[in-house]
Amino acid sequence: MMRFDHPAVPIALIAILIDSIGFGIVLPVLPSLIVDLGQVDLAQASRIGGYLLAIYAVTHFFAGPVIGSLSDRYGRRRVLLISLICFGIDYAFMAFAPTLAWLFAGRAIAGIAGATYGPANAVIADVTPPERRGRMFGLLGAAFGGGFILGPAIGGILGDLGPRAPFVAAAVLAFVNAGLILTLMPETLPPENRRAFNWRRANPVGAFAPLFAAGGAAALLIGSLMWQIAHMVYPSTWSFYVSIALGWDSKAIGWSLAASGVSMMLAQVFLIGPTIKRFGEDRTVLIGLTAGVIVFGLYASAGEGWQIYALIAAGSLTGLVAPSINAILSSRVDAANQGALQGGLASLASLAAIVGPLVMTQALAFGAERGHPGGAFLLASMLCAATFVVFLSGVVLRRGKLA
Repeated sequence: MMRFDHPAVPIALIAILIDSIGFGIVLPVLPSLIVDLGQVDLAQASRIGGYLLAIYAVTHFFAGPVIGSLSDRYGRRRVLLISLICFGIDYAFMAFAPTLAWLFAGRAIAGIAGATYGPANAVIADVTPPERRGRMFGLLGAAFGGGFILGPAIGGILGDLGPRAPFVAAAVLAFVNAGLILTLMPETLPPENRRAFNWRRANPVGAFAPLFAAGGAAALLIGSLMWQIAHMVYPSTWSFYVSIALGWDSKAIGWSLAASGVSMMLAQVFLIGPTIKRFGEDRTVLIGLTAGVIVFGLYASAGEGWQIYALIAAGSLTGLVAPSINAILSSRVDAANQGALQGGLASLASLAAIVGPLVMTQALAFGAERGHPGGAFLLASMLCAATFVVFLSGVVLRRGKLA
């Protein structure tokens, strides 16, 4: 039976599960909604989808460290609650968008509100011993994957009611999630570990000050950024890629995303802990990156449905990367600065989410217009290979050998 170190941990996991269901619900219908509102073809819609993701990331890039620092000042529970309420408002706003401009405004609101992942990571860092954090961060990823099992499948089915119906359902789920936090989740940051809010630290650079002070963080941060840019190939291009390459409709897209969620959840529940225990966090990162190089490269030439599903299963190994890097970084920061660290990592993810969708959707559209829609995955494979080199060099500099 799974043992949690604090009653807030399962609540944080459930919150991420419900939130990812809400996020996953809208993905199968996003291409058709953009095509409908923008009166464009799928290749051009993929570019617009990239811009939508980028506007969210730009606003969150600046808001992320503020949210992390606010959670260090006022506690995790309050920040999670406000974020989820704002996300509910955002999904409702997008459900009734009459133009593309409304969609962009909704994404900006969501970016400012921030995501639940940073404060949820801080909850785990608050109450979990360092030697167990890798596994707990893996469970957080598994909760996100679990939401991706249900969300896209539900979204594909709701898509039959129109491309706006999944947004309404996502808004309801966000408000339910907020109610869960309000009524069931205890605070994890004791008053003695809180620190005053400081605008100098609450910015994309200042949020990393605790980590930079530890020394030797450059390769970790650069590698993490490169990996996240590569991984953005999934949320930014998947729905468009399978629509163009295979002609899949919203139901087929939903089931494929659900399958991806199953693979992610199984890998992070059953592989993260044993792999880190057997090989250590450094080697676990390198195993995941190797899988990324191979799987992304094969996606670039996949042309049959069975090939896609085989690669989804193999690609679950890439889920080893992020929790292991997070565990390495969080072990180097003290308790009073875990929220700042997670806010900084959220901004790093947002920086990747600015660059990733713009680069990946352009690569997809460029290739699709020439009959080769797999270009984005080829680019992701190359980025994974570069990340492997950067991270390995950082390990050697940090330790002189693999740990």
